[in-house]
Amino acid sequence: MRFLTGARGSDDERLLWSRDVRFVNRLARTVAAGRVLELEAGSCLIAPATRLTDEAIASVAHAGHDPEYGLVTVDPSLPEHERYLVAFSTAVQVSGIAERIGMSQSTTLAQTKTLDYFFSLKNLHDVYFQPIAELATGDLHEYECLFRPVMPMLPQSITAIVHAGIDTDRSVELDAFIVQRILWRIAELTPPGEPIPGRYAINVTPSSLLAGAFEPGALAAVVRETGLSPRQVTVECTEQQAVANPDALVGRVKALRRLGFGFAVDDAGAGYASFTLIAALRPSIIKIDREIVHGIGTKNGDAKQALVESFVSFGRRIGARLVAEGIENRRDLSMLTSLGVQYGQGYLLGRPSPVPRTPRRLDARGRITAAARSATAAARPAHGA
Repeated sequence: MRFLTGARGSDDERLLWSRDVRFVNRLARTVAAGRVLELEAGSCLIAPATRLTDEAIASVAHAGHDPEYGLVTVDPSLPEHERYLVAFSTAVQVSGIAERIGMSQSTTLAQTKTLDYFFSLKNLHDVYFQPIAELATGDLHEYECLFRPVMPMLPQSITAIVHAGIDTDRSVELDAFIVQRILWRIAELTPPGEPIPGRYAINVTPSSLLAGAFEPGALAAVVRETGLSPRQVTVECTEQQAVANPDALVGRVKALRRLGFGFAVDDAGAGYASFTLIAALRPSIIKIDREIVHGIGTKNGDAKQALVESFVSFGRRIGARLVAEGIENRRDLSMLTSLGVQYGQGYLLGRPSPVPRTPRRLDARGRITAAARSATAAARPAHGA
């Protein structure tokens, strides 16, 4: 199968595929732009993204008739001889009927293609920063660095990308790529010659921590090359996969801590990390999963309160501080503070942003102060944003 090349000077296109040829032809007449390609498996309409819109599609669909179709953005970064074929293949998968017409992909193949597309976009992806605050004072503790994939033709969450990396045995490659991109972004936000301020938490999977690319000395060297000290970085171990070799992981974590890195266990209480494993790892931070945090301040939150109390006691015994994730209301914040949780993050304290922002200041009743609102309104992007 061969597609014609796109219109000259037009990089912003969309491709729609459907088995309903009449629907595609009616849509082409409505859009009054682009071109129709009739294929054995249906028809494609390629048109400017400003014309081939959801509204235009809805106007063509008759009442009671819901055409099955797939709509994707054509990636102009791909070579012309590839971009439309890739878009067509993706549109068929997006349509949800690929299996019915004999064009389904295995999960592994689909994940491999997704990762290949992810890596091809290189520096287009975003890094956001969410503040982690000291609950007693509202002061900033550090920022969690949140990686946001930008994949116009095939939007994916970072969770889906991480699972694809694990399922295809490419999690080390993925983590190395993400960590390098995050470090680069942190450095970019600081004017040349000035020391990089703050502390930053960066997520990696357990298997990556055991790989050569993340050997503690090598990781420390990469961090220093960026202009950061290992003491400014917390390695946050995500619970997307079980730990195959706990003893080896314990050894790696000890080596990281000796070099000055912080170490956090993420989503405690929700994933694979048991109290026994956490005790062996001796993290500097234990992050309480948002599902435990949500609703802890309500009258039905007594079981969650008891669980957090056990985490607080456990953390004190092993020298770890607690971070509550997903704090979104004053009741939960007040309860967590009363239970002895030291740090927190969530929309109430500060949303993720493309440049680091300080946490919102709250008054004694947990309300955002006027000064904090004024500071947020007056904030401007930092250098390099």
